[in-house]
Amino acid sequence: MSTATDRSTRVLVVDDEENITFLLGSALRHFGFDVTTAATGREGLEAVRSFEPDLVLLDVMLPDLDGFEVCRRMRQDGERVPVLFLTARDATEDRVRGLTLGGDDYVAKPFSLEEVVARIHAILRRHGRPTRTSQVTFADLEMDDDAHTVRRGGEAIDLSPTEYKLLRFLLGNAGRVLSRAQILDHVWEYDFGGNTSVVDTYISYLRKKVDRLDPPLIHTVRGVGYSLRSS
Repeated sequence: MSTATDRSTRVLVVDDEENITFLLGSALRHFGFDVTTAATGREGLEAVRSFEPDLVLLDVMLPDLDGFEVCRRMRQDGERVPVLFLTARDATEDRVRGLTLGGDDYVAKPFSLEEVVARIHAILRRHGRPTRTSQVTFADLEMDDDAHTVRRGGEAIDLSPTEYKLLRFLLGNAGRVLSRAQILDHVWEYDFGGNTSVVDTYISYLRKKVDRLDPPLIHTVRGVGYSLRSS
């Protein structure tokens, strides 16, 4: 089971589009955030109470309650957690309405992941909620983004920049099965012409360094991709 030093900053993503929640969840985990998702307004309200997030990334267009109503109910219930609205709408009146209801900022789709992450950090700073995303551990594997170091069983592991980024993506999605295409998109961030063999090559490099100790952590899921898990 993965853990973070102290407690990683928690982000709740509420959006009914599965591809959006996967994209945002993967990206935020890659940056060290602890992420959970919800597909409806009511699920989001329940997750606010159970997950106790440090920030809510809230889509306006939801299948039951819209994001504005979710935010209104949160504030009515005394929940002061910061809210970053995410929506296809970009009208001035929608921005004003969201901010009037207690939202903190607004990002219009299509969005840049870097912009979303930057706005999350800015909102958390304004609310005096510093992010704790530097150190992440899984089993006996430890990664420190500030120091840019990796250790397993207390032993330092020397990784190339690409190997480090690949391991960071696997760590951010520990227990999930990631396809080669997903890894290619998130780690290399440009198109290899559909050739995913580079992923297999770097997984092999990473295994030789990370899985020299037992038990192996990087697993192949035949016909699907790869997963970081302890068994």
